[in-house]
Amino acid sequence: MKRVVITGAGTINALGHSVAETMESMREGRCGIGELEFRDVERLSIKIGGQVRDFEAEGRFNRQQMALYDRFTQFTLFAAEEAMKQSGLEFNGELSAKSGVVLGTAGGGVSTWDDNYRSVYEDGKNRVHPFVVPKLMNNAAASHVSMEYNLKGPSFTVSTACASSNHAMAQAFQMVRSGMSPAMVTGGSESMLCFGGVKAWEGLRVMSRDACRPFSANRNGMVQGEGAGIFVFEEYEHAKARGAEILCEIIGFAMSSDAADIVMPSKQGAARAISGALKDARINAEQVGYINAHGTGTAANDKTECAAVADVFGPHADRLMISSTKSMHGHLIGGTGAVELLACIMALRDGVIAPTIGYEEPDPECALDVVPNEARDAKVDVVLSNAFAFGGLNAVLALRRV
Repeated sequence: MKRVVITGAGTINALGHSVAETMESMREGRCGIGELEFRDVERLSIKIGGQVRDFEAEGRFNRQQMALYDRFTQFTLFAAEEAMKQSGLEFNGELSAKSGVVLGTAGGGVSTWDDNYRSVYEDGKNRVHPFVVPKLMNNAAASHVSMEYNLKGPSFTVSTACASSNHAMAQAFQMVRSGMSPAMVTGGSESMLCFGGVKAWEGLRVMSRDACRPFSANRNGMVQGEGAGIFVFEEYEHAKARGAEILCEIIGFAMSSDAADIVMPSKQGAARAISGALKDARINAEQVGYINAHGTGTAANDKTECAAVADVFGPHADRLMISSTKSMHGHLIGGTGAVELLACIMALRDGVIAPTIGYEEPDPECALDVVPNEARDAKVDVVLSNAFAFGGLNAVLALRRV
């Protein structure tokens, strides 16, 4: 089995338009959640979100591209440019033929759906743009990345709700580890912050009207965010031979299905994914220093995740640091695991643990070290990134400092 490392990272989200800006915001415990700004927001009950500000797509993409790129694709290409520039890889010849792209998204072109339903049903138009379908399809972002960077190997999109990015990155990891591909571009993106996207989520009654407070006793729901996180996964010897900067190593992953309930999480399902990742990485529980939690800020998710961590880690759970950066950037649904992977890289490379902000009251059912409100300096060698999705689909990645 090949060793797999990360040699490039890029992002755009509510905390910043780059990896450096995002990590600085995480260090400072800044909140990117604020009042939403889009058409018909006054008709919503939920009016806050982790919205990307000051992003001028028209200044980056030409008219033909704008006809093809939904906002989630725009975010993907923006983040991919940063990741590819850092990696320094150029995909030609055999490298191009064998390398590909696997991305995660839950909603795909939600803004395009919203705009065109409005056009047909509200405005009474009988025709829509001929590129509506290729613009809204979930694989649009992956396809455009493959074309932009000459990636001719395995390329596809994974859609597993809130675990989409982790599942996508796990597939990319497996392809490089198995020797199928020397490098893969991977991660995820999401942009559901439009009237139709938020209105649908309102119906679930899991959204907060004021703030995301994971693990705090007074938490009252999740807050949506948007953006993208894109990475270059590369075979270690390939990266070493070309003198690439290595951000960290991916050492394991596991997936599980609760097979229980479409929306309520299962402690057993989450625990099997966590313990499976440890086994796949060939590490013991005591080696893990930090977990980037799924931590949505809902009553059910947070206590279930803490119970699963306690079951897997036993006495070591009390010595673990576990935080949820969703408190700062919101829940990017299918793109969330990709942005959260940046907090894992920051922990391994910089020795900075991102905080869980908005924490106000201890909850006996979440009695772990949740790194409340302020970032912490701490050297860690191994971290986990948790993602537990509606449908009971769980995906956990393990990473190591290099």
